[in-house]
Amino acid sequence: MQMKQLAIITVAALAIGCSQAAQAPEAAAPIVYREIVSPPPVRAASGMAVSSNMLASQVGRAVLRAGGNAVDAAIATGFALAVVHPTAGNIGGGGFMVIRFPDGRATAIDFREKAPLAAHADMFLDENGEYSREMHHNSHLAVGVPGTVAGFAKAHDLYGTMEWERLVEQAVDLSSEGFTLTQSLARSIGSVAERYTQYPATVSALSKAGERYDAGEVWRQPDLARTLERIMKHGRDGFYRGETARLVAEEMVRGGGMITEEDLARYEAQERTPVMGTYRGYEIISMPPPSSGGTALVQMLNILEGYDLESMGHNSAAYIHHLVEAMRLAFRDRARFLADVDFVDVPIDHLTSKEYAYELRTLINPERATPSAVEDVEYAYESPETTHYSVVDQDGMAVSVTYTLEAGYGSKIVVPGAGFFLNNEMGDFNAKPGLTTTSGLIGTEPNLARPEQRMLSSMTPSILAKDGELVAVIGSPGGRTIINSVLQVILNVIEFDMNIQEAVDARRLYHQWLPDHVRIEAGGVTPETVAQLRAMGHMVGVRGTQGRTNSIMIDARTGERLGAPDARASDSGAAGH
Repeated sequence: MQMKQLAIITVAALAIGCSQAAQAPEAAAPIVYREIVSPPPVRAASGMAVSSNMLASQVGRAVLRAGGNAVDAAIATGFALAVVHPTAGNIGGGGFMVIRFPDGRATAIDFREKAPLAAHADMFLDENGEYSREMHHNSHLAVGVPGTVAGFAKAHDLYGTMEWERLVEQAVDLSSEGFTLTQSLARSIGSVAERYTQYPATVSALSKAGERYDAGEVWRQPDLARTLERIMKHGRDGFYRGETARLVAEEMVRGGGMITEEDLARYEAQERTPVMGTYRGYEIISMPPPSSGGTALVQMLNILEGYDLESMGHNSAAYIHHLVEAMRLAFRDRARFLADVDFVDVPIDHLTSKEYAYELRTLINPERATPSAVEDVEYAYESPETTHYSVVDQDGMAVSVTYTLEAGYGSKIVVPGAGFFLNNEMGDFNAKPGLTTTSGLIGTEPNLARPEQRMLSSMTPSILAKDGELVAVIGSPGGRTIINSVLQVILNVIEFDMNIQEAVDARRLYHQWLPDHVRIEAGGVTPETVAQLRAMGHMVGVRGTQGRTNSIMIDARTGERLGAPDARASDSGAAGH
């Protein structure tokens, strides 16, 4: 039976569904509760790819149909997204991949960007020694050494089965031959081209000599096609050495950035052990540091396991209160402890232990909000412009990938002659040693910029299993809200018996310690619930959409793959066979 969920745009269900509209700003509108019935998930007998763009999902499906495994399909999908979803799909950024094999083993590939060799903790200070947000987020200094191509190459070397060239060639074709622009993408690239005229290569890539593309026109990216051809022919070295590396380094010199050809040549992706946890008999497999996502996710689930959430009711005041308190505690620890484990000793086992969760539950008043204090932890901004995709193959191998440029279109800098956007991930390092403010700057030691350190992330690509069988593949974009979005999809499945489309469609909320407020998607709760939460001491507000949790679930009865594209975005799709 389909469960009523809160109002969203209806998902179009082909074996390919619908993705990314810009996040709406928080609104001071009245609290209004709305319900709809979720459409059924997209079903497929053998394999499934779900991503932020229909064309990229089709590329993943084609690889699965041709006999490739889930890793192969994930690589091909990722390269296709670099062409058709430029706001976050990328070869100039980085991210994470979590893999579960059919026998239950799991691993993770870390291809998060790194700081260049010349980086240092004071690099975002102006000539007067004052912190500059512009330098930190909107300059060539904000660009980290990209990791995506190295990550895909490492995953392919270790676990791929199909020829590398076949995984890249469809992205080459999409960029050279072009594809038809949807209304949302035409509007998006046109806006960037008009706003960032200081970068001629950006204007050239996104417009017709400064004139906007219209929906329905074919968009070709010849410079990007040549870059992808080098990657197709030469693998990792086609990006990190030779022509592409030279073009990146020259742009850094022009713009006053730090990345050199040596930085690019030295970059390596890392295979890591996933963070593992359990929740009511389900196995949670997620990303370890430098992502904070897996650690915080398992910590929150451990805390919540001590409560009867089902009896509270979905998005009731009691349920939201307990979620918020768990979020508050996990995000406090995120800022205190989490960073790149190659540079900082992170107590992951302690933070994800059931014993520690028991201690934390003693801090929660079931009837009263706990105030957050700046002296306990600090807060920093992370952009919501990331993308997530999920793949399952015919053998049950599952891959969960979240990658990003940081802000939408990253730094907005297209590399001249190379055709791709550079990230602005250095903005995820702390701003300045010791500089902590109530407005959101953070100055704690673990996540300061150091040569070749990876900046802390909230990306949470995750896989759910039970009794040795794959259950679901889940993840989301959304900056700090990512962890909370993934948490709620998991709870929707386990606690409230939602199918995967219902779990994805349900309205979400977030809290992240500081700022000390709860933000709930429009239509997510009744005015009465908000009044109850405020009476408990919570500061509650309305926000636009939260996350794009493109997910897959396995039908326990039939074994079918159930794809759930997130209708919060207008182009996303589930492609199955």
